[in-house]
Amino acid sequence: MFEIKKICCIGAGYVGGPTCSVIAHMCPEIRVTVVDVNESRINAWNSPTLPIYEPGLKEVVESCRGKNLFFSTNIDDAIKEADLVFISVLSNPEFLAEGTAIKDLKNPDRVLIGGDETPEGQRAVQALCAVYEHWVPREKIFTTNTWSSELSKLAANAFLAQRISSINSISALCEATGADVEEVATAIGMDQRIGNKFLKASVGFGGSCFQKDVLNLVYLCEALNLPEVARYWQQVIDMNDYQRRRFASRIIDSLFNTVTDKKIAILGFAFKKDTGDTRESSSIYISKYLMDEGAHLHIYDPKVPREQIVVDLSHPGVSEDDQVSRLVTISKDPYEACDGAHAVVICTEWDMFKELDYERIHKKMLKPAFIFDGRRVLDGLHNELQTIGFQIETIGKKVSSKRIPYAPSGEIPKFSLQDPPNKKPKV
Repeated sequence: MFEIKKICCIGAGYVGGPTCSVIAHMCPEIRVTVVDVNESRINAWNSPTLPIYEPGLKEVVESCRGKNLFFSTNIDDAIKEADLVFISVLSNPEFLAEGTAIKDLKNPDRVLIGGDETPEGQRAVQALCAVYEHWVPREKIFTTNTWSSELSKLAANAFLAQRISSINSISALCEATGADVEEVATAIGMDQRIGNKFLKASVGFGGSCFQKDVLNLVYLCEALNLPEVARYWQQVIDMNDYQRRRFASRIIDSLFNTVTDKKIAILGFAFKKDTGDTRESSSIYISKYLMDEGAHLHIYDPKVPREQIVVDLSHPGVSEDDQVSRLVTISKDPYEACDGAHAVVICTEWDMFKELDYERIHKKMLKPAFIFDGRRVLDGLHNELQTIGFQIETIGKKVSSKRIPYAPSGEIPKFSLQDPPNKKPKV
């Protein structure tokens, strides 16, 4: 069997970088070169400060960089010298979750490899299997034809996104009835046929994969004349958009139907904790809706650089003219962001937000002081926060009848909860 000694990976982003770093780490006899046209990104991979944040990634890269792991802009030579080129040779879809990518790569549920059903294609499949067998048990390596492999990737992310949209739809019903979506999720998750994964209600899913892969599935169904199937999967995206708009509308209505010139602290900008990735983050959309209403946003995230936040919010589909420079301030810590704010909005479930000194925050906020928990990270602190004096709104639950009640106004809403926003960020 042909033995792979040199691997080239085209693309040094959130997938290529971590994936090939782990391959180099687990296969010291294989030379792995990651190439990209972006010179600044390659320079970052070769520096002490990596271009992406992922728990455990820095240690993996430093263990083999310069030995059998290399980052380069010399794409042509890397391809010519390689025995295997990721992306262009085989279908080897990744099933990584940002924040746990290194753990997922070292101990995957499965490795899926698709290839042509020709002798040459099957030899290539077996050669790549041999690479993964350095650390993955053979029974976890699943081989298919190319179409099955590619559709498996789309379907996996579509099913996960569907579960999030499903529980988010129930969260709206819980808020209307007095049920607690966390209790409902626990109850249905105890059913072994359903399971308890991806039943966490929130302000909506983000990241580079879920929306992209669901929309790819929608497009594929439309192209193959399967309109009913396309409409079914489109609803997953529509529900996610609705959840974001609903949360933003709830903020506006709770703040006495206007946020114009009010200071709102946005805690968290990454699409989820333990990553610096902001692609399709719900924070972008919430910020957009609040900026459109004239709110002054003070944003803090422990891992997202200031420049990235400004770039995301300055996109033509998100803001207009000088909106960002007028309405957005990037804060260096959460206390600075909350100082003098009318409301605190938690958009990312960073663990540190559970440990903040909320009595200190409350003293510096304008009254009445609101907390809008879009990630249910403060569930265990509600009594304490109410004692301090906060008015609390959270996803899928009425916190207390003693608080200033949330009631959607009978007037025409600031933006329609049914219609998609006029401008959609392409992040």
